Amino acid sequence: RFIACPQLARTVQRCLQAGASPGPQPVLLECAPGPGILTRTLLNAGVRVVALESNSAFLPNLQSLENSLDGQLKVIYGDFFRLDPLVTGTVKPPAMRSDKLFETMGVAAVPWRADVPVKIFGILPQKKERNTLWRLLFALYECSSIYRYGRAELNIFISEKEYQVLTAKPGEARAYQALSVLWQVGCEIQLLHTEPWSSFVTNLRNGGLAVPKSTWLPNDHLCLVRLTPQQNLFTGGLKPTNSATFIFMVKQCLAKPKSRLTDRLNSWSLDSGGKLLRELEIPKNAEARKLYPEDYRRLFEALQNSNMFTETWFHDEVLESIRKIN
Repeated sequence: RFIACPQLARTVQRCLQAGASPGPQPVLLECAPGPGILTRTLLNAGVRVVALESNSAFLPNLQSLENSLDGQLKVIYGDFFRLDPLVTGTVKPPAMRSDKLFETMGVAAVPWRADVPVKIFGILPQKKERNTLWRLLFALYECSSIYRYGRAELNIFISEKEYQVLTAKPGEARAYQALSVLWQVGCEIQLLHTEPWSSFVTNLRNGGLAVPKSTWLPNDHLCLVRLTPQQNLFTGGLKPTNSATFIFMVKQCLAKPKSRLTDRLNSWSLDSGGKLLRELEIPKNAEARKLYPEDYRRLFEALQNSNMFTETWFHDEVLESIRKIN
């Protein structure tokens, strides 16, 4: 959460409003507003805010602020990072279903290629940061959860080390991973702001900062990153119905980054792998870590056209991969 730092709140407010298009603005969903420092800054700027707070201790002050305004602020008890839990039956608050949240917010679903229907601001929980990025990624590609309503825009603080992974380029040792490829294919990624860890409530019991350690990548800041889903994500052969197969393919290829792509294709019993790579103008001896994100998309669409992914064994492995991540 934010420390009582109005200057940081104003900086975030400027970042969230930067590049806004003319006309009515989408609703801003603020996750875990706490004492409401950023909330007040946004309200003073004329932004319509929905505050989603999971800590009941902060609710009275936020609700008092809500009651003093004329519909500009709506306070909801809930946890954004516990949306749509994989359970059946009733969901116990602060966990909640996305359909209930969007109904309460008054946000209706729009076509994928329409404008952004809602902007979401929050700080990823550090203990579950990588897992949360994967869950959001699956929701994005399957158009489920928040993405059933259109191209929801995420404005989230993530650790510097995870930002380095999301934006890594081919060949960058350790940083270039399946997450890099999948987020870069799925979203436009913008770095809006970097902030030292000391600006956030991350204290340990001994008074030190609870900063996640990183051996190979820098991790001195939290990075405010904008993730805007690509309008053309589902043009061509990639669709929500086969996106899990695309995710699995990328994960398998980059499980051993130094391996040759032809070896991976051969492991899938694809005899014409070399010919396929030539048609795509990808070198026969190319390593998995040397392919650009768009190359992986082209490879997937070519494999779809070859009917290679109709094999039952492949679908079984896809389902097992999804189960482990969830």
